[in-house]
Parts: sequence; C-alpha cells; structure tokens
Amino acid sequence: MSVVKELYDMTECSICTEVFTDPRVLPCQHTFCLQCLMDYGRHRRPGNRMPCPLCREEFTIPADGLTGMPKSFFMGKLLSARTRSAGEEAGQTEGGLVLCDVCSSEAASSAPPATKHCPECQQNYCDQCSRSHTKIRATASHVVVPVELQNQVKSDREKIMELLKKTGGVLPRIEKEKNDLVKRLDDVEGEINMAADRLIEAVERDRVKLLSEVESIKLKRVRQLETVEQEVEQHLASLESLSQYAETLLSSGTAGDVTRSVNSLHSRAEELASSDVIGHVDSSLTSPIVSFTASTGVADENLVGTIALGETSHPGTCD
Repeated sequence: MSVVKELYDMTECSICTEVFTDPRVLPCQHTFCLQCLMDYGRHRRPGNRMPCPLCREEFTIPADGLTGMPKSFFMGKLLSARTRSAGEEAGQTEGGLVLCDVCSSEAASSAPPATKHCPECQQNYCDQCSRSHTKIRATASHVVVPVELQNQVKSDREKIMELLKKTGGVLPRIEKEKNDLVKRLDDVEGEINMAADRLIEAVERDRVKLLSEVESIKLKRVRQLETVEQEVEQHLASLESLSQYAETLLSSGTAGDVTRSVNSLHSRAEELASSDVIGHVDSSLTSPIVSFTASTGVADENLVGTIALGETSHPGTCD
C-alpha cells in the first residue's frame, strides 16, 4: 500500500466511507463525520449514553448535543494534506514538474507545467486550463488548489507517517514492559509468601516446644505436691489414731493395760515426733519460679521467647 493510499484510507469516515466532512473525535479517539454521528444517534438526547459506532465504548452526549463533540484538528490536517497531495498522485511529471493533464493529453512534448489541481476531478491544470475549468457550468463550483504546495504536503505526509510508525512501535514495548513487571512482581509475591510460611512454621514449632516445657514443669511439680500431700495425710491419720488410742487407754484401760501399753505408746509417739513431717513439707513447698521472656526480633534463635526456671522458698507454718 502506497503512502498516498494510506493517507486516503485514514481520511475516510468508516460510517459513510466518504472523505470526512466536519470530522468529530470521540473520547475513544475514533473519528466520524458530524452528520454521520447525528444520523447514528438520532434517537438519543443530550446526557444520554451512546456507544462508539466502531469500538462500542460508551460516552455521554454533551449538553448541546453531538454538535458539541470536539473537532478533530489532527484529521483536519490530514484532510488538508490529502487535498494538497492529490496533484502529485494524479499528475504527470517532466523534469520534476507536474504537467497540465489537459495540455499533455493533446501535445505531450509542449505541455506547460500545471499550476492548479482540482481535487474533485483529480486533474492538474495550467493557468489557462484552470480558468477554463472554473468557467464550465458542470465544474464551476470546483475549488482548485496551487500545485506548488505538493512538496510541502509530501514533507508533512512523510512526517505524519513516520510519527505514526514510531508511535505504533511504542505499544509493543509498553505491553512487554507491563508483562515483565507483572511477572517480576508475581515472583516477588511468591518469595514473600514462601519466606513468611517458613517463618510461621518456625514460630509454630517454637510455640509448641515452649508450651511443652511449661506443661512438663507443671506436671512434675503437681506430682511432687500430691506426694507430699499424701505423706501429710498419712501422718495426720497416724497421729489421730495414736491420740485416740492414748485417750481410750486413759479412760477405759486397767492398770495392767496401761502398764503393758505405755512403752509401745511412748515409742510410737517418739517415732511420730521425730519424723519432722513439717520440715519436709516446708522444703517441698519451695516453688519454682517459671518466667517467660519474649523475643525482641526474628534474629533470635528462639523466635517466640525463652523460659527461665528458678527457685524461691515459701516455708509452710504449723500452728
């Protein structure tokens, strides 16, 4: 496809397929003739939502109707370039000059250079043929343009096409950068989750270990206290039994009973008195001090904290 053909395609409305007249641009950047838009949205009112005829992206009709849609100045420049380049596309050249189409068809060897171009007829004319062209009734309304503008049009057209090429080439780079960024950040998220999971597992293991240590200390100490408790209860039972025996002997025993039992009663009393149950209880009631110190950072070997075990005396009393 030639550059001129591309320019012609770009300056044709996709609704009427004709050259743009009063082109208006939508928020999605698609451009249409104003009359085509008005025909397309004839049942809609200002403030209504209306889809783009091409991409279906919706926009709000301005308060003053579709006539309030902004003019496409870019398309206006392209239309101007199309008009000025028509002479170059349709004309004949000789020594770099565009020749008059009418004169060259009659006598090519002596055809004068063209000075005007008619976009509607797609013909180039010298000054004389141009004047004749505008006097003929069928073509009197045609507007002719100077041919010498074609070089400027060509330069502008080349700049526009180069800009289109460069701008279009940026899109793949943006897409690639976007995809690379998403992939990199997805990988970072995965690394964060893996590191956090490892840390959570380590903290959970440390928590279970610490709770197990506390439970072990508790069970051991409770068993010790229960053993002491049983010893004290047995000692109390022995004392009460011996006391009742002594009371019975004094109240109901004969002189012979007292004589026979006094030695064994005395020995048993001495035995119970020398057992020092109270001292044993006092030493057994020395409770361990269990303290917990929380970790101050993840660099600590123990992630949750540490347990310290000490002892302090709490001697019992006996009244």
